[in-house]
Amino acid sequence: MGTPVNIIVGSHVWLEDPQVCWIDGQVTKINGKDAEIEAGNRKKVVAKLSKIYPKDTEAPAGGVDDMTKLSYLHEPGVLQNLKTRYELNEIYTYTGNILIAINPFQRLPHIYDLHMMQQYKGAPFGELSPHIFAVADVAYRAMINEGKSNSILVSGESGAGKTETTKMLMRYLAFLGGRAATEGRTVEQQVLESNPVLEAFGNAKTVRNNNSSRFGKFVEIQFDKSGRISGAAIRTYLLERSRVCQINDPERNYHCFYLLCAAPQEEIEKYKLGSPKTFHYLNQSKCYELDDMNDSLEYLATRRAMDIVGISQQEQEAIFRVVAAILHIGNIDFAKGKEVDSSIPKDDKAKFHLKTTAELLMCDTDGLEDALCKRVMVTPEEVIKRSLDPQSAAVSRDGLAKTIYSRLFDWLVNKINNSIGQDSNSKSLIGVLDIYGFESFKSNSFEQFCINFTNEKLQQHFNQHVFKMEQEEYTKEQINWSYIEFVDNQDVLDLIEKKPGGIIALLDEACMFPKSTHETFSNKLYQTFKNHKRFIKPKLSRTNFTISHYAGEVQYQSDQFLDKNKDYVVAEHQDLLSASKCSFVAGLFPPLPEETSKSSKFSSIGSRFKLQLQQLMETLSSTEPHYIRCVKPNNLLKPAIFENANIMQQLRCGGVLEAIRISCAGYPTRRAFFEFVNRFSLLAPEVTEAQHDEKIVCQKILEKVRLKGYQIGKTKVFLRAGQMAELDAQRAQVLGHAAKTIQQRIRTHQARKHYLALRKKTTYVQSLWRGRLALKLYQKMRREAAAVKIQKNIRRYDARKSYIKLHASVLTLQTALRAIAAHKEFSFRKQTKASIIIQARWRCHKAASYYKKLKKGAIVTQCRWRGNVARKELRKLKMAARETGALKEAKDKLEKRVEELTWRLQLEKSLRANLEESKTQEIAKLQNSLQEMQNKVDETNAMLVKERENVKVIEEAPPVVKEIEVIVEDTQKIESLTAEVESLQTSLESEKQKADAFESKYNEAQACSEESSKKLEDSEKKVCQLQEILTRLEEKITNIESENQVLRQQALAMTPNKFPSVRTRSIIQRVDSGHIGVEARTTLDIHSSSMNHRESSEVEDKPQKSLNEKQQENQELLIRCIAQHLGFAGNRPVAACIVYKCLLHWRSFEVERTSVFDRIIQIVGHAIETQDNNDVLAYWLCNTSTLVLLLQRTLKASGAAGMAPQRRRSSSGTLFGRMTQSFRGAPPGVNVSLISGSVSGGVDTLRHVEAKYPALLFKQQLTAYVEKIYGMIRDNLKKEISPLLGLCIQAPRTSRASLVKGSSRSVANTESQKALIAHWQGIVKSLGNFLNTLKENHVPPFLVRKVFTQMFSFINVQLFNSLLLRRECCSFSNGEFVKAGLAELEDWCYKATDEYAGSAWDELKHIRQAIGFLVIHQKPKKTLDEISHDLCPVLSIQQLYRISTMYWDDKYGTHSVSPDVISNMRVMMTEDSNSAVSNSFLLDDDSSIPFSVDDISKSKEQIDISDVDPPPLIRENSGFSFLLPRPD
Repeated sequence: MGTPVNIIVGSHVWLEDPQVCWIDGQVTKINGKDAEIEAGNRKKVVAKLSKIYPKDTEAPAGGVDDMTKLSYLHEPGVLQNLKTRYELNEIYTYTGNILIAINPFQRLPHIYDLHMMQQYKGAPFGELSPHIFAVADVAYRAMINEGKSNSILVSGESGAGKTETTKMLMRYLAFLGGRAATEGRTVEQQVLESNPVLEAFGNAKTVRNNNSSRFGKFVEIQFDKSGRISGAAIRTYLLERSRVCQINDPERNYHCFYLLCAAPQEEIEKYKLGSPKTFHYLNQSKCYELDDMNDSLEYLATRRAMDIVGISQQEQEAIFRVVAAILHIGNIDFAKGKEVDSSIPKDDKAKFHLKTTAELLMCDTDGLEDALCKRVMVTPEEVIKRSLDPQSAAVSRDGLAKTIYSRLFDWLVNKINNSIGQDSNSKSLIGVLDIYGFESFKSNSFEQFCINFTNEKLQQHFNQHVFKMEQEEYTKEQINWSYIEFVDNQDVLDLIEKKPGGIIALLDEACMFPKSTHETFSNKLYQTFKNHKRFIKPKLSRTNFTISHYAGEVQYQSDQFLDKNKDYVVAEHQDLLSASKCSFVAGLFPPLPEETSKSSKFSSIGSRFKLQLQQLMETLSSTEPHYIRCVKPNNLLKPAIFENANIMQQLRCGGVLEAIRISCAGYPTRRAFFEFVNRFSLLAPEVTEAQHDEKIVCQKILEKVRLKGYQIGKTKVFLRAGQMAELDAQRAQVLGHAAKTIQQRIRTHQARKHYLALRKKTTYVQSLWRGRLALKLYQKMRREAAAVKIQKNIRRYDARKSYIKLHASVLTLQTALRAIAAHKEFSFRKQTKASIIIQARWRCHKAASYYKKLKKGAIVTQCRWRGNVARKELRKLKMAARETGALKEAKDKLEKRVEELTWRLQLEKSLRANLEESKTQEIAKLQNSLQEMQNKVDETNAMLVKERENVKVIEEAPPVVKEIEVIVEDTQKIESLTAEVESLQTSLESEKQKADAFESKYNEAQACSEESSKKLEDSEKKVCQLQEILTRLEEKITNIESENQVLRQQALAMTPNKFPSVRTRSIIQRVDSGHIGVEARTTLDIHSSSMNHRESSEVEDKPQKSLNEKQQENQELLIRCIAQHLGFAGNRPVAACIVYKCLLHWRSFEVERTSVFDRIIQIVGHAIETQDNNDVLAYWLCNTSTLVLLLQRTLKASGAAGMAPQRRRSSSGTLFGRMTQSFRGAPPGVNVSLISGSVSGGVDTLRHVEAKYPALLFKQQLTAYVEKIYGMIRDNLKKEISPLLGLCIQAPRTSRASLVKGSSRSVANTESQKALIAHWQGIVKSLGNFLNTLKENHVPPFLVRKVFTQMFSFINVQLFNSLLLRRECCSFSNGEFVKAGLAELEDWCYKATDEYAGSAWDELKHIRQAIGFLVIHQKPKKTLDEISHDLCPVLSIQQLYRISTMYWDDKYGTHSVSPDVISNMRVMMTEDSNSAVSNSFLLDDDSSIPFSVDDISKSKEQIDISDVDPPPLIRENSGFSFLLPRPD
């Protein structure tokens, strides 16, 4: 694809690299046929032009979802596209209709959930992002529409994810065509549940995968005529039998052997097992355990899976007994016997395993030994028994083990098929083929030969299908094409399977001769195919051979080809095991038919496999194929690792590169007209300005550049290989010339700009220097003026200083003289005062001494006199004490009491005295300190006053020139006092600062308290509101409990007998529990109808009837009247007002049995049968909601307040439960009193109403109809705007082709934009018409707001999900178009006003923020925090990641967010997936009813029904005179 024509200097190219396959670089020099390239790692590389490929520098940053859209369809382009998408977690990519799935090695649950299935259901192929659901949906739709069976071929190497892909395909097919469960399990569930069993017995660890399927599987899912799954079957191919006996390190044998060795201890003892290391069939490899697999738990899981698929416990025991027997068979070793070429068990260990095997297979031990060590040869004359040597006996042993395991696996598959069940009447099916991929190892044996033979067959089928798709594409586009040659692999298939002379035929022939060896077989191959171009004989081997497959050359080792190809069962083995006492083992080896036993015993694995493969290809040929190629990105089995070489090898083995070669043989590059014009219009700008038809523009561009061999179809341009590169080269030249012109203009502009800046700076420098000189002159003049001023001030200072010194000396002298005179006066006065104080104290002392002596004498006299009196009294008391002892005791007690009280009194006095003394001392201290401070302050003030006076005296005194010696003590005092004053001022300032700080803190505290008080007030308001809500809820609960109590009593009284039957009691219990079923409701209705008939007959016999004939006539007339469209009185529906007035007047709410409610409900139900007429639906929505509102405000439950609360009945609370209830037959015992509410001006006088059961049920049915009609109206609007929404989100893609560049295209652009906006205007028109319909029918604004809120939520969900699922919608231009459409919706909301639109505009927040992100500029500069918090706060990380990775700028060519932001999003998504279940990035549509009756009641004002005129039909009837307005 690289030629000197399209590779020029500066071209970006791909060149081969031995490590990473392909690296990109830029051509720096071209020398003949060689080119010098600067690679991405700054290395210079020289390569041939024929070996390099052009690189598309304008490829989208996130890759393309279909690789046929690549500008250059070659290996490096495919690899780079897959790598780019894999880094963005886009694991699926189309190549035409082929799906490439790269294993992410991590769970991505959001792309497989139910939301994603619903999105892909019925979506056209290629419209949404690539997905396995899209492939399955195409297959299912083709089967349903065309009636032809389809098949999905899943291929890939071990570990690529084939099994998981198959599971997902079956899940989606079950979602599309699942049927009701049979015995708890559906067909698809049984097929999925069979996987663990088949994996346990058919999967093993290989070098590349820990759970590799060692067999092919074709699952046929059968469908009935209606597209429902009706049956299934599993077909298996080529189980790798040789693995049972031979494994290589570090692989493992089949999982079931290791699971059985890890079984519970009783199982191990029963089967006499041990560690896997002790068995020959397992210890050939050192790998016994897997890191991510617990064999003991897997054993239990396998047993559970076997239970699920219908394998009984006896069969399970027999299965694992056979598995254990195979392990023991492998440990039977042989040694030479006594006879020549004979063999016997080697030792006691071998005999033990021989005996154990016989016990497990329930056959004779000696017979088993003879079957292993001997052969019976039947001749016409006699029967000869021949012994086998130890080597032949070991071969016989391994053959028996392989045969038993193969038969066991086939039995499991048949058992699973029988358990699932097949539909013999099914005529259509979808087959899912999970087949092994192409294998090429260091050592390739017979299994790899058969696997690669299968892949060759499938590749031929694949090539034919791809070629067919290519031809269909050309035919569809109506281009001229001739037959395209492509590489066919029929010669390889002939080499392998042709009869006679193919490799398989030669292998079968060699196996039929006993003396043939692998050397003779290899020599036969060398001789037969020595001239075949696909067969190669290695130089250094005599037994190996190489076949050149479509995916590369593979060298096979023929050492064991003969042994592995033999499939016949040894007659001794057949006879031994068919005679087993175990029915299961005997069933594995049924007796052979006589004709079979008489014929040749030889059968070939290769021939049988070829026959199976032929049947498979016939099945695939009869179906429409779909291909999924699974790819393993790395051999480490870890996420986020993309190994280029590994991927290229798998793409080559999977036939993807072969499909690309087929495409390259024709027209590999296909571009839609608008894409071609957008990219190459600059090659012929005059054409794009003159033409509007894009097809003509494309034709003119191609003619101008003189390309040949291209084709122009109906919608696309088809280019040959290399022509896209040639166009890009010419485009690069045009862009280069334009770039040079731009550079010339920019350099001129920069030079001019530099000159202007230099001139400006020169002027500025000159002005600076001139300013500097002026500044120096000014500074000189300033210094001279300052010197003169300094001299003047110094002279003045000297004179002032001498004067102040003289003044201070005089002042000091005067102060000293005055102080001496004052001191003498003070000493005299002090002495006088002291003498007076001494005289006063002496006189006081004399008076006090005299008083104390007089007082002491009086006390002594009194004491002596009292003592005498007391002694006399004592004598009397002693005499009395001798007379009685009780007085003494009392005295002692009193004395003790007195002493105690005296002690306590003294203690209290001492404590009080101490306390008073301490208080007095403290007060004294405080007063002293206060007094000291006051004295200091007074002294300071006095000294300051004196100093001021002295200063005044000195100033007034005449100057003295005489120098006198001055004492400076007073000056020092003044200085100390001044310092003290300054310190006091400092402390005062600090105190002021503290006061300011305290004041600021106080203000802050006051502000906080005010804020807290506000919060408290708000909380109180909220508490009040919650209390009001709680009160309303309590009232509502009371009403509901009353109604439910009535309904329960009705149910309890349903039976005519006194005691209900058992069946009726069970029905009543189910009704009370809220889980009544369909049968119960039907039985209840039938029973109630029969009971109603009997009750009505009883009532007819009574003399008093519930309704007289006149009332019945009036009811009939009312029903006929409301069946008509009565219109509105103002904004009030006439029908609802008339019905309410009549029911209230007739006291219908108080009767126990009436039919008027049934008749009204029937009229409403019949009227809304026409679901498409929104006018009728809106009319009845207004009437029913108004009537429900009147009943809600009128009827209030009160009689059931004392009843015990019961649980709410769910059957009558649901929509259809409330509709299907019957009003008749209310029990006599039900009597719920309801007090009518106030309707302002509605009725003159409202009385208390004793409402009965029918009235309550009538209200519930009306509520159900309000909800139903609301839902019908909403769904009608959804149906109307859904097609328009699809056009809106697709509009940019289909119409961007007409937006050709050029200034003269403004008219065309305007017209195209009008065409785009027309879809949005269609939505706006539908919304406007719908709003007018609701307004004309006076639907309550509350309901209108709810409808439009849900509609805008629906628009938000549809647009946002389409944006996330379609990459072509995540573009800049599409964002602009959708933004323009959203502006139309916003304008509609503004015109509709908040009364009807409400918060509908807010429901578009997801799509608004997503579109805002698409149209902002400079996305790479935005951080994740800015995006997630400022731009798109509503969107989740998953949604932002999806938009960021899918975004592409088709207008300006800018990039999405930076790689750092993308990596941060990945980290956050990983953390979210680890902490919780990842949410889907898609939105859900809410179809619930978003209101209740209470909401309607609160939102609507009082209704005045007093002045509503009755319609003419009943106005003249005297029975309705109460409806006429009363005169004032």
